[in-house]
Amino acid sequence: MQELAAATRSPGNVYFTGGATALLLNFRDQTIDIDLKLDPEPEGAFEAIAVLKDRLNLNVELASPDDFIPAAPDWRERSRHIASIGRVQFYHYDFSLQALAKLERGHAQDLEDVAHLVRGGYISADELKRRFAQIGPGLLRYPAIDAQQFGKKVEEFLDKFGRR
Repeated sequence: MQELAAATRSPGNVYFTGGATALLLNFRDQTIDIDLKLDPEPEGAFEAIAVLKDRLNLNVELASPDDFIPAAPDWRERSRHIASIGRVQFYHYDFSLQALAKLERGHAQDLEDVAHLVRGGYISADELKRRFAQIGPGLLRYPAIDAQQFGKKVEEFLDKFGRR
């Protein structure tokens, strides 16, 4: 974060998601890649990422939940601030939308990450249910997602992990 902020030439926001969030919240010791979203993009961020990923031997993906599921209109306001470094603000992308994107994908590591988010108090079972209902109408714009199956995945997770 320090080096990325130092290399940028304008203000902007960096939203971490996926494995990066899990690392920063100490859910995991490692991740395959650092997923992030730039919004607004700090000038020079892409050049800095290209240099940093090679120097630090990292895989950086420009990916966020809204690439896979609908974003809620208030995702920015619900993203948790991590740090202000220079003119760059760093955030965790909205935890509830990260959780829903992971539930939709359904891999074992994703389910464990969501369980950590719930157990750690970052999100609640009720919040997941409300957020799923909120984004539900937007699923029409994501034809690869079977909305009914997605809803079933959310309910199964809530039955297993969220309602203890």
